[in-house]
Amino acid sequence: MDFYDLVLLTEIRFENPPNPNWYVQQILGEDRLLGDALERRGLRVRRVDWARKDFDWSSSRMAMFRTTWNYFNRFAEFTEWLERVERQTRLLNAPELIRWNIDKHYLRDLEQRGIHIVPTRFVEIGEEITLGNLRAESGWDYAVLKPAVSGAARHTYRLHPDNFSEHEEVFRQLLASEAMLYQPFQENIAREGEKSLMVMGGQYTHAVLKKAKTGDFRVQDDFGGTVQPYQPTAEEIAFAEKVFAVCDPMPLYGRVDFVTDNEGQLAVVELEIIEPELWFRHHPPAAEVLADVLLGLF
Repeated sequence: MDFYDLVLLTEIRFENPPNPNWYVQQILGEDRLLGDALERRGLRVRRVDWARKDFDWSSSRMAMFRTTWNYFNRFAEFTEWLERVERQTRLLNAPELIRWNIDKHYLRDLEQRGIHIVPTRFVEIGEEITLGNLRAESGWDYAVLKPAVSGAARHTYRLHPDNFSEHEEVFRQLLASEAMLYQPFQENIAREGEKSLMVMGGQYTHAVLKKAKTGDFRVQDDFGGTVQPYQPTAEEIAFAEKVFAVCDPMPLYGRVDFVTDNEGQLAVVELEIIEPELWFRHHPPAAEVLADVLLGLF
């Protein structure tokens, strides 16, 4: 049996694709930067689909979440896998952080720990309420609706006075089995974009600015969004590092997505510590920083 110091967790689409397109090539390149940095430090590394049935997880000292971007579509299976595999190897980030960060109710925890977040109305499973009720209750005529457990903008809708009624049915269907988040639309996402700061070992390394294509609000590149390097202010760096500092335990690596909100304050949109895209391609030295953080665990 082969043994590894670290397994980089991916999913079947990205494990060994025969003809990778530009998007998959980016993913492979990102993992290659980190994998090469780790191997230069003498560690044995392998990329593995998290859902593989034939891999012995006890053959790796640690397993690190990187591009497991289908977990939210296979949530029951992923939950069972997480419970089983954490008994066989050390997971990074820590399993308790993974479970916490899966559900966007973590935003409420961050707020209680002194972190400013985008204002959020949490709508629980089975709650008897309509979008019209939420609009009247909050006063937010322009809003975003999203599931508490999701990714890649799944069932994420931008609401405005002309389309509330047409989303009522999908909202009712989703709320039967999923908690939802209702938030005021942040105008700066459309005007300036969303800022993402990467943090390794508690320290800021680099940042990107994500901008949606004209007429859209989703900043992900698979929806036509663009990503460019960004130089944050000292205030923004301190904000991102504080978000990591209030987590327990502090994540080894991850990303803070934030905006300047409608009131002019820095506000967390999401904290990504499960399988964050880290944009090493825009700042390769960050892969070396993370490799040093990981090497310190051995």
